[in-house]
Amino acid sequence: MKKIVIVLFLICNISSLYASYVLIPMDADGQENHLKAYGITYWTLERQAKVKWLLNYRGGSFLLPDSDEIRRECQIRGVTFEVISNSKAEEILVEISSPSKNMEAVVLEKAPKIAVYSPKGKQPWDDAVTMVLTYAEIPYETIYDEEVLNDALLLYDWLHLHHEDFTGQYGKFYRVYRSAAWYMNEKKQAENLAASLGYSKVSNEKLDVALKIRDYVVGGGFMFAMCSATDSFDIALSAEGVDICEPMFDGDGSDPNYQSRINYNKTFAFKDYVLERSPNVYEFSSIDMTSKRKIPPTTDYFSLMDFSAKWDPIPTMLCQNHTALIKGFMGQTTSFTRSQIKSNVLVMGENKTNNEAKYIHGIKGKGFFTFYGGHDPEDYTHRVGDPKTELDLHPTSPGYRLILNNVLFPAAKKKKQKT
Repeated sequence: MKKIVIVLFLICNISSLYASYVLIPMDADGQENHLKAYGITYWTLERQAKVKWLLNYRGGSFLLPDSDEIRRECQIRGVTFEVISNSKAEEILVEISSPSKNMEAVVLEKAPKIAVYSPKGKQPWDDAVTMVLTYAEIPYETIYDEEVLNDALLLYDWLHLHHEDFTGQYGKFYRVYRSAAWYMNEKKQAENLAASLGYSKVSNEKLDVALKIRDYVVGGGFMFAMCSATDSFDIALSAEGVDICEPMFDGDGSDPNYQSRINYNKTFAFKDYVLERSPNVYEFSSIDMTSKRKIPPTTDYFSLMDFSAKWDPIPTMLCQNHTALIKGFMGQTTSFTRSQIKSNVLVMGENKTNNEAKYIHGIKGKGFFTFYGGHDPEDYTHRVGDPKTELDLHPTSPGYRLILNNVLFPAAKKKKQKT
């Protein structure tokens, strides 16, 4: 009997030296496909397993429970992984917990349910987030105005907005594309949708959509926006009750002196901006830095800010990457005028040379929002009609990693955190 006990004891101790965790490294040299690594993490969460996100450890690595199924899925998707023992995992966690290390282990508990705000018929490559979600094999559902106005947002943990116009000015494409078939068709579709929902103007309908999204965030939702959805959303909120649309957009004139009636107290992120009145200018306001930039594409980069992982885990999570310097990219809204960002909004990525913010984050009520300037992190200019980005050519894209950080953010175990 004693011999059996001794044998079992030895077996247990020997087995503890062997694999019990899967480490997915996220540093520059250790990972072949950073984007699909997020998909593996999400897939693991879907199976009710918890994951530890190792902030600032090897580029923000993931520690997963070991199983043949997880190993096989990593192999199928081309994600680099390391099988480590219990003792090695404990060693890593002890290192991370040291007060001298700017690291933290955050528990991810549940796969967030994701909604992408997008009109029906829009091509997936029109939106960098839908492209990277598809590439990473992270499921999402598409919703639009009717669903938002009917409170469908309550079903989701995370909402994405991209190249949208919540002001009712059809993206300010009027000067160049007003005679283009696609522009006229989209304008007609928007008018028909607004009418079917009981609105006489698209601008009024879009305002109510923006207000529903605002309430979703205030109630505890996570909102991520890119490109023109960032500033047009705030502008719509600030112009509630004010007509800022010219006749070619809504059939009647704008309110006189409407600039003086803009209410910055209603916005999420921006203040003191001046609206662009001309329908012939492809711009919403002074928030955007596109026309103010004098940076050649070859030297256009932005840098991620460094935060304390133990005291500021939220911005640290959102900035996890294998490099702190990321290639810039354009959009209708490329980046944000630094002086027009509210003081309670955190700048997480910036171009100091041009004094512009690229990547910002804030709290609204019980919820959170992140605004990311630009359209497509791997397509510098992305003009109408450009071919879609092939993410197989950019599996380690640091610009796309920032999007996926936000996707996993709602999965983090909730606790009192500072921003």
